[in-house]
Amino acid sequence: MTKGLTRVLFPIMILSMVAGCGSEKAVDKAVEKQETSPAKSVHKAHWSYEGDTSPEHWAELDQLFTTCKVGKAQSPINILEDKVKDVESLSPIKVEYSPSKVSIVNNGHTIQANLNNSNNKITLEGKTYTLQQFHFHLPSEHEVNGSHADMELHFVHKDEEGKLAVLSVLITKGAENAELNKIWSMIPAEENEEGVEIEGDFDMNKLLPADLHSFRYQGSLTTPPCTEGVQWIVLESPVPWSAEQINKFKAIFPHDNRPVQPLGAREVDTDN
Repeated sequence: MTKGLTRVLFPIMILSMVAGCGSEKAVDKAVEKQETSPAKSVHKAHWSYEGDTSPEHWAELDQLFTTCKVGKAQSPINILEDKVKDVESLSPIKVEYSPSKVSIVNNGHTIQANLNNSNNKITLEGKTYTLQQFHFHLPSEHEVNGSHADMELHFVHKDEEGKLAVLSVLITKGAENAELNKIWSMIPAEENEEGVEIEGDFDMNKLLPADLHSFRYQGSLTTPPCTEGVQWIVLESPVPWSAEQINKFKAIFPHDNRPVQPLGAREVDTDN
């Protein structure tokens, strides 16, 4: 889900005496910087999805990435539908997105769209989270019953306390998504520092399925430093994109997914 974070975060975390898990405020500050300033890497360590810097080696690359190995609530996971707990008390997620100006960036790990307003929100169990950015993974990071979807879209939100909630949309081959073409027509094939603003407004609602029933669990960022305490909302219904749209992303990022992590003692709930 997020990107690397460079020269700013390391000294901040040293001064705050934070290394993977420290004072809550310092960790929240780190996460906020990672999620809202993804174009610039905050960590000196280079990480990737292949070779010596691939997910199985992330914890070896920087002491700040230790949670990627020792964390007990990591993401993504394999969601087994026959083991999901139906919780009647869960309220359906409320999505309040409106057409907005967005800029897109290739940060070396994914294509990410950043917003220049705070008008887009979700409400979950009475708590409101503001949309910070959204980005893509291929294939999907989450599995359902042991199977990947073709891609996955992550809408990253933050509440007033800095806590994160990620709304995940699984993507399968099918009909073309016309709204997506506003972004896809301008995606930079090479890593770039400056965001490219798309023409007109972009309607995030058109990237969502009509049915917003979801799987929910507590997890982590799916990229270094793998910070935990992230509320995940994985929509049960996938959305279709055309093979051409999926392949356009694949031509830039052949794969950018972290393998599934052990569920451990956690439960996956559903609002059905």
